Amino acid sequence: MTAPRPLFALPALALAAALCPLSAPALELQDVAQEGELRFLAVRPDPGAYWYASQVRIDAESLETGLVHLRTCHHALDPNRRIVVAFNRQRVQSIDIASTEGIGRAWVEDHRVELADVQRGGKVCIDLRSRALEPVEGGGRWRLHAGPLMRRYLDGYLPMQAKLAFEWPAGLLRVAATVPPAQPGVQVNAQGNGLAMDIVFAGRLSATVELERPVP
Repeated sequence: MTAPRPLFALPALALAAALCPLSAPALELQDVAQEGELRFLAVRPDPGAYWYASQVRIDAESLETGLVHLRTCHHALDPNRRIVVAFNRQRVQSIDIASTEGIGRAWVEDHRVELADVQRGGKVCIDLRSRALEPVEGGGRWRLHAGPLMRRYLDGYLPMQAKLAFEWPAGLLRVAATVPPAQPGVQVNAQGNGLAMDIVFAGRLSATVELERPVP
């Protein structure tokens, strides 16, 4: 029987992690979100399982071109013969594999990263240059999208953690708003030179960061 072939997609900024594990971890039925349901979790019921991280670097040129530097990492992957990480071909300018652990082979093909013979706990980090910063009508404000992020299993979604980091030179930008906002299961830490979001959830998540020029 052919093993599932997970597909990760990048419609905008951060990876849309559509993970299809071979078998679900020891979770209760109530831990699995159903289609159309999104729950933020103050405590993760399956610590140590798959999680996703992204780090975005924005500079003054990004505000003119929309291009940002992005590193995405998938941690604690489930074992699989093949995993495909796909990116939006209209946005992505370059793709490079930064590092792998517990993966037999990894290569870039067109707008995708292909992984073969993935072991349990495997990890891959990918460097991108992407046109991901969108100007907001009216000027002086920009928007970044992360997602949709998900960890799919059969007809539902398993819990996962997403650590999203954004950095820029001090004084260039400030955070106007985040979706989701800070709440149990969503940590938001905004500083003068960046933003960190740590989100634990079950379901299909689309996050948004609104950035603007700082007030003099």
